[in-house]
Amino acid sequence: MGKANGKSNVEPESLDLEHELPASDEPGEEALVRDNPPSGGVEVSGVPPELEKLKAERNLLVDRLARLQAEFENARKRAAREQEDFREYALADAIRVLLPTLDSFERALQTSSEAAEFRGGIELIYKQLQDALAKLGLRPITAKGVPFDPHVHQAIEMVETADAEDHQVLEELQRGYKLKDRLLRPSMVKVAKNSRR
Repeated sequence: MGKANGKSNVEPESLDLEHELPASDEPGEEALVRDNPPSGGVEVSGVPPELEKLKAERNLLVDRLARLQAEFENARKRAAREQEDFREYALADAIRVLLPTLDSFERALQTSSEAAEFRGGIELIYKQLQDALAKLGLRPITAKGVPFDPHVHQAIEMVETADAEDHQVLEELQRGYKLKDRLLRPSMVKVAKNSRR
């Protein structure tokens, strides 16, 4: 920078374009800037309208992304739940097919057999089958001696008796089963009808 005739000579390369210059003392320049804004579409507030538009678009896209992520997470959880339900139903169908086999074993064990070794073999096979099904979640329903529950018992016969409470299960004709918390088959039972009450 050199000085000539009281004025500064500024070389264009040494100008600091990043910093704003101080306002002019001349009254006419302020009105000129207000009436004719600088080129490039810059508002008087100093924020270009394109930047405002881009910020609004970005906010819209971020909101949309967050919604899509939430929808994806919900869909993933729903798919996992449906897959687990499918497994449960498939297992229930497979076990339901084996229930008559369990019934046959129980009937075979109720008959008296003279061959103790044969009976011991049947008991062992029956126990192995019960253990395998129990690991899969199969549980027998308690019936004999408990109050009748229409959710898990199916009454086949009402028997008039004074020896048991009213609506108490007297005899189990066919064992009922639950797979985890789902009823596979209700117990077929005889129920007491006590006329004293």
